[in-house]
Amino acid sequence: MSAPRTPAVADPLVVPAGTTAADAVAAAGLPAHGPKAIVVVREADGRLRDLNWAPAADAEVTPVAVDTPDGLDVLRHSTAHVLAQAVQDVFPEAKLGIGPPIRDGFYYDFDVEKPFQPEDLTKLEKRMQEIIKAGQTFNRREYGTLDEAKAELHAEPFKLELVDIKGDVDEEAAAVGAGELTHYDNLDKDGNRVWGDLCRGPHLPSTRLIPAFKLMRSAAAYWRGSEKNPQLQRVYGTAWPSRDELKAYLNRLAEAERRDHRKLGTELDLFSFPDEIGSGLVVFHPKGGVIKREMEDYVRARHIEEGFQYVGSPHITKEGLFHTSGHLPYYKDTMFPPMELEGANYYLKAMNCPMHNLIFRSRGRSYRELPMRLFEFGTVYRYEKSGVVHGLTRVRGLTQDDSHSYVTAEQAPAEIKHLLNFVRSLLDDFGLDDYYLELSTRDPKSDKFIGTDEQWEKATKVLEDVATESGLELVLDPGGAAFYGPKISVQAKDAIGRTWQMSTIQYDFNQPAGFGLEYQAADGTRQEPVMIHSAKFGSIERFFGVLVEHYAGAFPAWLAPVQVVGIPIRDDHASYLEEFVTKLRKAGIRAEVDHSTERMQKKIRTAQQQKIPFMAIAGDDDVNGGTVSFRYRDGSQRNGVSIDEAVAHVVEVVRSRVNTGPSAV
Repeated sequence: MSAPRTPAVADPLVVPAGTTAADAVAAAGLPAHGPKAIVVVREADGRLRDLNWAPAADAEVTPVAVDTPDGLDVLRHSTAHVLAQAVQDVFPEAKLGIGPPIRDGFYYDFDVEKPFQPEDLTKLEKRMQEIIKAGQTFNRREYGTLDEAKAELHAEPFKLELVDIKGDVDEEAAAVGAGELTHYDNLDKDGNRVWGDLCRGPHLPSTRLIPAFKLMRSAAAYWRGSEKNPQLQRVYGTAWPSRDELKAYLNRLAEAERRDHRKLGTELDLFSFPDEIGSGLVVFHPKGGVIKREMEDYVRARHIEEGFQYVGSPHITKEGLFHTSGHLPYYKDTMFPPMELEGANYYLKAMNCPMHNLIFRSRGRSYRELPMRLFEFGTVYRYEKSGVVHGLTRVRGLTQDDSHSYVTAEQAPAEIKHLLNFVRSLLDDFGLDDYYLELSTRDPKSDKFIGTDEQWEKATKVLEDVATESGLELVLDPGGAAFYGPKISVQAKDAIGRTWQMSTIQYDFNQPAGFGLEYQAADGTRQEPVMIHSAKFGSIERFFGVLVEHYAGAFPAWLAPVQVVGIPIRDDHASYLEEFVTKLRKAGIRAEVDHSTERMQKKIRTAQQQKIPFMAIAGDDDVNGGTVSFRYRDGSQRNGVSIDEAVAHVVEVVRSRVNTGPSAV
């Protein structure tokens, strides 16, 4: 969800040979305690070092503060070690798995006789506080041989396995260090070893630099993520540079829980995931269907305004199409298994671009037709693992507002700029107006990317130039590109500051070649177009889920499933409100009258719970005076509004697409 921002770089300093990084940090007058404390240093090659590291020759390093992304990782990984020590103190039979830092926290896996209970986490927190208060130091040492490591770790079967796989390229092997085996001992104030763990580090100088932490929950987890392996108990926690930051984080979690689109989807009757259909496959209910239709109507009209032609393609295709596009070798693991029909394998489509290529290739094309822009609501299917399926934001069936622009190489920069402006205006219209750009490039060491160095350099520069020209903040994402080309993704912040990847724009120089796409140039030669992928919502489902959480279910009036509810003070006022609602409906407003047998105050509470923007209340005075009284979601009221003025007021707010104000939020 969130993309790390690049922190400000501290001034480098030199660690003289024979001294420690801590000496250099102290000599520079940098803080050793508090929320800005320097906790490690970074060498010129990017390697992080403990503060007690002493180089053999003078070394220039950059101090790393605890409040930077790297510093937070060190803080949280060190806290994970304290957790592991506490677990083995309280549960001596526990065997250790791994304990990496993760976004906003850490976890550690344990093999224990019984699953952890909430009261166990309370005991562990108390023991961790004792360890932290004791001011234990983290001391790094290297094993001379694998046999030496195995002898010391003979009672830890999972650590022995990590030693055996050392050198393989995977997360667990990386956790023990590349090119060396290292161990971290926790030493008491007298220098005695009280606990230790196989680890590559680095770590904080002392446990006293852990000012604020909390254990969040426990859950079952398979060792190394495989169901074939033993099931362990995973304890999740969080740690922050100050108590205020921990408190703020816990408040954000509480607010995020209040806004959880899965919970609100049920409460507001928007969508569901019936077991009979399958995991990750959503059905939209009538109220959710209203929002979905508004989104689709908006983006369809906008695409047509921006010069796109609406097309359609089937949900399944023969296997060969995905070989031609190059997708199958890279995406097969996330595609549903094929169906055999009439001697051929058919796949549920996981992407729309190959079919759009066939539309382009269906007849000869001239340079006069370029840019050629194709767009469809393409439903695709991706076999996400059950552990990562999450409401609407990670599904197995999703509908993309998918478009592809076919352009000359010279037209590519202008087309990307056009698409980026389109994306920005769409996000602004939906109230997501705080965003930055992420540029995903290839990893030159990986073999998952196709194309020449020259092609990648050219495509990346085009995207980077347009992104820079936009004036938006640009963050690099090395290695995050698709196999066929680099991409720009728009990272939008919601109302509580969380970052979501939304729209994407991708430069593709590979598929046109694979499909043999050509156009006749002005000089009569046959040329290959550049293909630019773009999705403005990304997917209808994910964007819908983000909107639910951004607005906490209180959609602006133009998106609200029910925009006005009429609430009669007595039953005999209902027919008067029906006449008002009829006028609203004729003006295109979604309105209804609450005819339930509940008392008026209960009807108001129900409308508030359903987050309806306008409550139109009518009693004797309103009936006699030809008026209604408005009550808004924020509790404010406006009384005695004439029927015609009331209709005009609602219509004006809805048609203005305003996303703020008492009647909108």
